[in-house]
Amino acid sequence: MQDLLSIMRRLRAPDGCPWDREQTHESLRPYLLEEAAEAADAVSSPDPADLPDELGDVLLQVAFHSVIAEEAGTFGYADVERAIVEKLVRRHPHVFGEASVSGSAEVVTNWQAIKAAERGGRGRRPEDRVPAGLGALAREAKAQKLAGREKGTPEATRRALLAATQAAPDSDAGVADVLAAVVAWARAAGVDAELALRERTLGTLRALPDDAGRPS
Repeated sequence: MQDLLSIMRRLRAPDGCPWDREQTHESLRPYLLEEAAEAADAVSSPDPADLPDELGDVLLQVAFHSVIAEEAGTFGYADVERAIVEKLVRRHPHVFGEASVSGSAEVVTNWQAIKAAERGGRGRRPEDRVPAGLGALAREAKAQKLAGREKGTPEATRRALLAATQAAPDSDAGVADVLAAVVAWARAAGVDAELALRERTLGTLRALPDDAGRPS
């Protein structure tokens, strides 16, 4: 990691790269989202070399933001690393402490309780707890969970989906209602709707010829 940080400092130096020197936390936001999405796609790539390559791009974003903050005197990479190390230790008392758990469900429950305690029991607004950068299907899934909507059964949610499809008007609102019903069905079936659609879209794109969409 130190080699990567050294390279980023060199790129940001007065005699470094003009483009890298111009970047800010705000200007890098699209790249952070894009690199994270490409890393997620690489998980299902048939080429095992794709994932480390894409994870490296994500790590670059961590280094980039860290060096920008270092220059501003707000934080540095050491703060980033220390924060996540302390968080992992703090939220795994069953591993690093004396607590015991019966299974992964209790781990999640404890994690949420510790997370709330870290904020002094103060919760964040629902819209702040679901990142705007997530895909629309992923955000809807989290919103349904925050709203306390039970997952239901695949059969019941499938019937609700069919009913929503038949009743929906041909409008933005109608399509949104159907998509929300799709997410509810996916939750009941134990499927991540965002990842499922991403996989399908990726398969479609990979099946296209290299010159697809180019003017003839």
